[in-house]
Amino acid sequence: MIEIAGVWKEFAKGERRVLALQDIDLQVAPQEFAAILGPSGCGKSTLLNMVAGFDHPTRGTVRAGGEAILEPSPKRAVVFQEPALFPWYSVMENVVFGPKTQGQPAAEYRARAAQIIEQVGLKGFEASYPAELSGGMRQRVGIARVLIMQPEILLMDEPFGSLDAQTRSLMQELLLQVWERHHQTVLFVTHDIEEALLLADRVCVMTARPGRIKKSIQVRIPRPRAIEVTTSPEFNDLRREVLALIREESQRAATEAA
Repeated sequence: MIEIAGVWKEFAKGERRVLALQDIDLQVAPQEFAAILGPSGCGKSTLLNMVAGFDHPTRGTVRAGGEAILEPSPKRAVVFQEPALFPWYSVMENVVFGPKTQGQPAAEYRARAAQIIEQVGLKGFEASYPAELSGGMRQRVGIARVLIMQPEILLMDEPFGSLDAQTRSLMQELLLQVWERHHQTVLFVTHDIEEALLLADRVCVMTARPGRIKKSIQVRIPRPRAIEVTTSPEFNDLRREVLALIREESQRAATEAA
C-alpha cells in the first residue's frame, strides 16, 4: 500500500544544506498498522508529510497503491496533533464537512456520520461546538472527520501528543477499537515507545539525523489488544529492545553535537 524507496531529503538552512533523511526504504502492507519511532529531529514527520503529499523527496520515490505521490489526496487522510476543527461548526457539521463539499447525498453521509460519531464515543454531542469540548473529545471529532471520508490510508502525526496521560490512554484504546472496525492502512508517528508497541503491528525505529530505518520490529502480541497488554512479559521485552535502540541513537546525536 505504501512504498518508500531510496528516499533522501535535504532542506536549505541559510547557505547550508541539511540532510534530514538518508536512503529510506520502507514498505507498509495493506491494512498494516505501522509506527515510526525515533529521537527528536530524526525526520519522522518529514517522512509522513511525503506520504501525505505535502512534501517531496530530494531523491527516491514515494508511492501509494503503486502510484507516485505527487500531491495530497482524500485516499490518504491525515490526523495531526491538533485537530484544527472549524470553531463555528458543531460536531456533526465538522464531521460531514468533507462529504458535503464533495457533493455526496446528504442522506448517505448523515447516516454514516451518525454511526461514526457513535463509534468514537460522541453520541449526544452532535450539536456541541469545539469550544465546549475537552481536548480528547476534539481529537475524537478530528478522527471521525477523517473516517467519514473512508480513506485507504490513515496518516497520524503524534495525534495524542498534546493530551494528558489519562486522556491519551483512553484515545489509544479508542484507536485500537476503531482500527478493528475499519482496518485502514495506518502510518503512525510518535515519540512514545509504549504507544507504538500497543497500537502497531510493526515499529520502525529511526536513527538520529540524518534519519534512516535502524530496525523494523514486528509486534507479535495478539489482537484485539487492550491497555492491559502493556504489563505482559512480551510487551516489556519489546519495550526494553526499542528503548535500547532509541537510547543508542540519542547518545550518538548528543556526542556528535558536542
